[in-house]
Amino acid sequence: MKYERFEDLPVWKDAIELAKGVYELTKDKFFNQPGDLRDQMRRSSLSVSNNIAEGFERGSTAELLAFLYISRGSCGETRSMLLFTEQFGEAAHLKSQISDLKSKAESCSRQIRGWADSLQNSDIKGQRHLNENTRGVYEAKRRADAFDKQIQETLRKARPQDYPEEGK
Repeated sequence: MKYERFEDLPVWKDAIELAKGVYELTKDKFFNQPGDLRDQMRRSSLSVSNNIAEGFERGSTAELLAFLYISRGSCGETRSMLLFTEQFGEAAHLKSQISDLKSKAESCSRQIRGWADSLQNSDIKGQRHLNENTRGVYEAKRRADAFDKQIQETLRKARPQDYPEEGK
C-alpha cells in the first residue's frame, strides 16, 4: 500500500499513541520532582512521530531514512527513561502504565526498522527525484526483471537437468 500522507501511516499513529501515553504518565506526582526527566521523556516520545512526519515530507529516500533512524533512536531514549523510572519504589504504582509504554515504544522501533530495511533495498530515490523519465526507467526495469524471472522459471521447468543444484 502506498501512503500519500504521514497521518495515514500505522507507525505514525502508534508513535502518537506513545507520546500521548507518556504525557499522561508524566502527569503523575512522581514526575513533579526537580530535574528534567518529565520534560525529556515528553520530548523524546514526541520526537518519534515528529521525525517520521518530517522524513516523510522531505521527498527523498535518503532523508526519510535519516529521519527514521533518528525516530528509532528516540524510541530507545523513551524506553530507557521508562526503564529508569521503574527503578524507583515511588513509581511502583506506575508499573502497568510503564510496561504498556515500553511495549508501544518497542513496537514503534520494530516498525521503523522494518520500514528502513525495505527502503534501503529500494531503487527509488524518493518523490523529489521522480519525473516522467525516471518513472519510465524504473517501470521498464521492474518489467524486465519480472520477465527475466518468468523466463528463468520456464527454463527450469523445461530443462530441470540443467539446474541440478535445485534438486538438492
